[in-house]
Amino acid sequence: MTGELLSLEGVTKSYASGGLLARKTFNAVDEVSFALDASRPEIFAIIGESGSGKTTLARMILNMVPASAGAIRFRGKALATIRGQRARLDFMRQVQPIFQNPYEAFNPLKRVDRYLYATAQRLAGVRRRDVDGVCDEALRKVGLSLTEVRGRFPHELSGGQLQRTAIARALISGPALLVADEPVSMVDASLRMSIVELFKALRDELGVSIVYITHDLATAYHISDRIIIMQKGRVVEGGDARAVLDDPRHPYSKLLKSAVLSPDNVGIDPQATMHASDPNTVPVDVRTV
Repeated sequence: MTGELLSLEGVTKSYASGGLLARKTFNAVDEVSFALDASRPEIFAIIGESGSGKTTLARMILNMVPASAGAIRFRGKALATIRGQRARLDFMRQVQPIFQNPYEAFNPLKRVDRYLYATAQRLAGVRRRDVDGVCDEALRKVGLSLTEVRGRFPHELSGGQLQRTAIARALISGPALLVADEPVSMVDASLRMSIVELFKALRDELGVSIVYITHDLATAYHISDRIIIMQKGRVVEGGDARAVLDDPRHPYSKLLKSAVLSPDNVGIDPQATMHASDPNTVPVDVRTV
């Protein structure tokens, strides 16, 4: 298929703050634009600290919250025009989320396989007699099997197993796009790279594009084709992942990289980022997004 799989044009999300007499608005996301090509599956990373607007942007791409301005289109159709249950279900089949905390994505009192069965029948339209086979096939794509998760409650699986199960569930409907919001941050450090490698396999073997939301430059560097870096709701730099992360040009991007590389830093000093640059005054460096 040719054309754009996903496109964002000047997307902004505004919220009100303050009381009635001092009411102000602020932009959690401010004029973000990029596009994914339908003919070339890729992993597109959106990088930023907490409060950068990356999760709000992910929620807009998933059509969970509307944009205040600008346009988001999936396969040429504006998300703002998707109305009615049938249209929403069709969108959900093609665009699936993977959330940060797999334990919050599943009801602790409900067996995990029941979620898989419900997704297969209600979203993918799988016949009852074929459900086991479809669910097992999806689980095997992520290195599990139905035998391993059948009858299990979420707490009976490790964080890595449960996140893989969440990914398998997302694959059941045959989506073209996954939106993964910090998908490895709650997984044990020893297992993170296995999840990251799984995303690469989904891109290469299934042709699925992935919007990868993260604060982790290391995993973004390892798996991403292209990236954007966000600060205070705005894109400050973007382009080919290796080109940007090997040689960042924006002061904020440089600060992010130096914080990752320094053995003395366990994170980024909020005061340092506050004064490092103002995204409204420092020129944006978007190379090929």
